[in-house]
Amino acid sequence: MTLSQERILATEIPGPRSRELQARKVAAVSAGVGTTLPVYVEQAGGGVLRDVDGNQLIDFGSGIAVTTVGNAAPRVVEAVQRQVADFTHTCFMVTPYEEYVQVCEKLAELTPGSHEKRSALFNSGAEAVENAVKVARHHTGRDAIVVFDHAYHGRTNLTMALTAKNMPYKHRFGPFAGEVYRAPMAYPYRWPGGPEACAEEAFDAFVATVHAQVGEDNTAAVLIEPIQGEGGFIVPPPGWLRRVSDWCREHGILLIADEVQTGFARTGDWFASDHEGVVPDLMTTAKGMAGGLPLAAVTGRAEVMDSVHVGGLGGTYGGNPVACVAALAAIETMEAEDLPARAREIEKAFVPRLEALAARHPDRVGDIRGRGAMLAVELVSDGAGRTPDAALAGAVHRACSAQGLVTLTCGTFGNVFRFLPPLAIGDDLLAEGLDIFEQAFDEAAGKVE
Repeated sequence: MTLSQERILATEIPGPRSRELQARKVAAVSAGVGTTLPVYVEQAGGGVLRDVDGNQLIDFGSGIAVTTVGNAAPRVVEAVQRQVADFTHTCFMVTPYEEYVQVCEKLAELTPGSHEKRSALFNSGAEAVENAVKVARHHTGRDAIVVFDHAYHGRTNLTMALTAKNMPYKHRFGPFAGEVYRAPMAYPYRWPGGPEACAEEAFDAFVATVHAQVGEDNTAAVLIEPIQGEGGFIVPPPGWLRRVSDWCREHGILLIADEVQTGFARTGDWFASDHEGVVPDLMTTAKGMAGGLPLAAVTGRAEVMDSVHVGGLGGTYGGNPVACVAALAAIETMEAEDLPARAREIEKAFVPRLEALAARHPDRVGDIRGRGAMLAVELVSDGAGRTPDAALAGAVHRACSAQGLVTLTCGTFGNVFRFLPPLAIGDDLLAEGLDIFEQAFDEAAGKVE
C-alpha cells in the first residue's frame, strides 16, 4: 500500500491506540529507554509516518538521521526482500558473502581521498567508533585519544568516555575507559573571543591542550565530528578542521572523522569532510548508510586498517547480508536521485524562513547553523546574553508534536532545535512542516516572554 504524502490528524496526538501501547511499553520495557513522542508507527514512507490511530505525521527527524532515502525506499525494500529469501546470516568471519565485499568497495569509492582503503563492517555507530579507536591505537602503538567539548560518540563504555554530555548519556554509568582527553571545541556562537576569533583561538587552544595534557608522541588519534550532532549541530569555522588535520599529519597522529550523523548526503556532500577537502585517516559511518537497517563501518587508509592482526576486528552480526544489500540499494538511490543536491535544496528552503523567524524573535533565536539537511536553531532567553533556553525548545517541540510534526532537540544545554528531514520528503511537506514550526515558535515564545 502506498502511503499518501499528506499530514492527517485523525485523533489527538498521541491517540487512544498509541496510549494503550504506551501503557504496555511502560509495563514491559525498561524505564531507561525513553520515547520522544509516544505515537506508535505502523507505516512510513517519504516524509510521512502513519501511526496506529490513523494519524499521518510529517517527519523532520528521520529516526535521528537514519532514513535519509525515506522509509521503505523502493530499492531498499526490493533488495531486502530478495536477500531475506536467499539467506539471512552466515557470519562473514565463518563463511563470507559478496555483499559485504561490495559495501566495502563502495565505501572505498565514495569516502574522501584517492588513496588505497580498507573497511570493516559493524552494527552501530558506537561500535564503529570503538573499533576505529582500537585500530588507531594498534597502528600507532600509542594510547591517548583526543576528543572535544560537546562531542557525542555513543553509549558503550568507551564511547561514553568519548562523549562529553553527562545527562542522560553518562550519569552514574562510570567508571569509564581511560586515556581520553578533551579539548575545547571551535564553537563560533559561544567562543569567548567571538566568532571572528574562533578559528585561530580554538586551534591554538587545541594545540596547547594536547601539548600540555597529553603529549603529541602519546596521542594515537584525534576524533572529531566534522559537524557535531547531539552536541548541538555545531559547525566549526572555515579552515579550523583543515588546520587540525594538517597538525595531526605533522605529528604522526591519526585523524578520525566521526561521520555517523553527517555522512551519506546529509550535509549536501557525500560526507561533511568533503566540504573543506579534508581527508581523514579513518572514518566512521552508520545511520543513513543502510536505509534504516543496522549497519556501520570503519573505513581508512589501507596500511592503517591492515596493520591489525587477523581476528582483531569483527563481530557475529557485523556486516549482516540483509543490512549490506540495504546499504547498496540506499547508496544506489542516493546516486540515482542526487541526494546531496537535494540536501542543498532543503537548506535553501529552510534558511530564509529560519532567518525570518530570527528577525521576529531576535532575543530568542541566538544562532542559525548547519549545512544541507542538517540544520538547527539555538534558542536563548535574552538575546546577546546567550542564556540557553531549554524550556522554550521543549515547549516548541510539544506544540509541533500536537500538530503532527515530528521534531528533535539536542545540544549540551538542551536548547537546540534541530531539523533532519528525509531527503525523500516533498517540497509541500517541507513547507507545511515549517508553517507548523513557525506557528508553534511564535506562540511558545509569546507565552514564555
